[in-house]
Amino acid sequence: MTDIVDIGANLTNKAFRADLAGVIERAIVEGVRPIVVTGTSVDVSQAAVELARTRPGLLYATCGIHPHHARTFGPLALQALRELAGREQVVALGECGLDFNRNYSPAAEQLACFEAQLELAAELGLPLFLHERDAHADFARLIERWRPKLTHAVVHCFTGSAAELERYLALDLHIGITGWICDERRGQELKRLVGRIPKDRLMIETDAPYLLPRDLAPKPPNGRNEPAFLRHVLSAVAACRNEPVEDVARATSATAASFFGFRAPSVQRENH
Repeated sequence: MTDIVDIGANLTNKAFRADLAGVIERAIVEGVRPIVVTGTSVDVSQAAVELARTRPGLLYATCGIHPHHARTFGPLALQALRELAGREQVVALGECGLDFNRNYSPAAEQLACFEAQLELAAELGLPLFLHERDAHADFARLIERWRPKLTHAVVHCFTGSAAELERYLALDLHIGITGWICDERRGQELKRLVGRIPKDRLMIETDAPYLLPRDLAPKPPNGRNEPAFLRHVLSAVAACRNEPVEDVARATSATAASFFGFRAPSVQRENH
């Protein structure tokens, strides 16, 4: 069984406070490793780095300010991100981007916060872990402006249209797929589109504790997603691409290792 990489899990979320050690152990048993712990604010990014420091080689971290928290952005926050980005546990900047669906922060503040993080990624040569919802035009415009100065960037939890996917691929972006593809109500378009993603641009993630696959059986009583369920997402992606599960496991893990710059997971491991 090939180890698989979860490129985005919110392990610092309060949903994991009571049993985080067990969550990590279940992921290891299922061959989900490494796990990239997502930073969404300065404080959460700091927590992600500290958590990753406790499990070197298994956990890594991103640091960034999610568009929901763009109103917290300023010179001090930018300096804090710059300092965090220098930690050995940090493999990408983000989660950053635009979210005009909920607008928890005003659009103008989101745009300023996002562009500052694009500039920082260009300065530091770090990959980007990106968020976009209902903001494709402005998001793609900013990416296009900065793309020549950036290394790698992944649109995490992609749920967009065919035209949006083609634009992102044309911008040489990677695509992250979550349990959204397992949703019989909202995931039908994604099921059709996932086969268009080149093998070397495709990665998988849980976005835990969010986006529990709707067709997972049995479902956990607490309704919480966790990295151990990433194999369910993997199987759905492989089925939609009409490719062997192990082929997709190897490809997505190798792509993640190259993207984030950590050692590729072992190709084979013993079944538990």
